[in-house]
This record gives sequence, C-alpha cells and structure tokens, in this order.
Amino acid sequence: MPDFKFENSFCGTVAGVDEAGRGPWVGPVVAGAVIFLTQDVDSYLLKYLNDSKKLSAKRREELFEIIKAEAQKHHLRYGIGQASAEEIDELNILQASFLAMSRAVENLNTRPDMALIDGNRLPKNFLCPCQCLIKGDSLSYSVSAASIVAKVYRDALMKEMALKYPGYGFEKNAGYGTKDHINGLKKYGITPEHRKSFKPIKDMVA
Repeated sequence: MPDFKFENSFCGTVAGVDEAGRGPWVGPVVAGAVIFLTQDVDSYLLKYLNDSKKLSAKRREELFEIIKAEAQKHHLRYGIGQASAEEIDELNILQASFLAMSRAVENLNTRPDMALIDGNRLPKNFLCPCQCLIKGDSLSYSVSAASIVAKVYRDALMKEMALKYPGYGFEKNAGYGTKDHINGLKKYGITPEHRKSFKPIKDMVA
C-alpha cells in the first residue's frame, strides 16, 4: 500500500506524476500530477489510495471528488495534462506521455522541487528534477493520486467521445481494442481521434 515515505525522503515540494491511456487505439494520453501540501488530509482518501487499475470505477470517482475537495481546502494541488492522438502519432507514445506529464506539472501552478514519475523511464529536460518510481502508484500517495486523476479524467473524455462517435463502445472500452471497438472500425472506419501509428489503425490507413 502507498504511503508518504518517498515524499518524505526529499526536501521541498514533491509531485507524484502518472499517466493513463498509453495502450488504447484512440484518444489522448492523459497525465495527472499531485502535490500534497499537508499530510493531514481526508482519512478516507489515504485509506483507499492505490494503483487506479486496482480500484473500481466507482471508488476512483469517489477519490477524485475528495482530491478536488482537498484542493479547494489548499491541502493539495493537482494538475492535468494531455497529448492528442495527432501528437502521439508525431512523437510516439512514450514521448507524448512525457509531454502530457510536463503539461500536468505546468498546470499545478507551482514548480515542484521534485517529481516522482511512475515507471522506469525519465523524460529529458523536464520542468524540475525527477526520479523514476517503478510501481509508484502502489508505493506513493502522490503518484497514486495522480494515477486516479489521470484515469478518471480520461475515462470522462472517452465517454464524451462515445457521444460524438457512437458504435465503437468508447464509453466502456476507453479506446482499447475490444470486440465492440473492432466491430465499430469494420462498420464505420477510423475516426479523427484514432492513433494512426498504432496497429491495426496503421494497417487500415495503409
């Protein structure tokens, strides 16, 4: 379970950073960044913070609402950034993920002294010093909160996209290559939001 151990090992403000949506065939990649300004926050939040993939959609949405409420109380700050499907095709998914992370940190409206970035790869020329934290969303409250912010925000974007492009099941599959998505591609073709550098979209374009 996550805690504040990694945050406490640095001086100054520490941001946790994570992304959602590297694997889907459609839509943006979204990053979240969270700084806890105090560790005296809602106990329910700390009790259930974890890797967003280990939580139900309902629990993630509950926690995101608490994160927003704690931000209103100035107990934490959160930022959201994204990189579009077009940017993913132009840069590749890894670099687009780093771009989304950079935008999320920019949207914190404060420059952290350190960023804990989930995973095993560090972006170059980041906005502040940064350190990788493998499985960080299971180890650090800040990274875990960032993963929830990114996941809930992206899921909401995909539900909006499902209204614009019905027939692909985006509201359920979040853009991953499910049976509904494949059937939608066969019936309606690709949308402007599809990642043309990803298979099988690349093959369909060709």
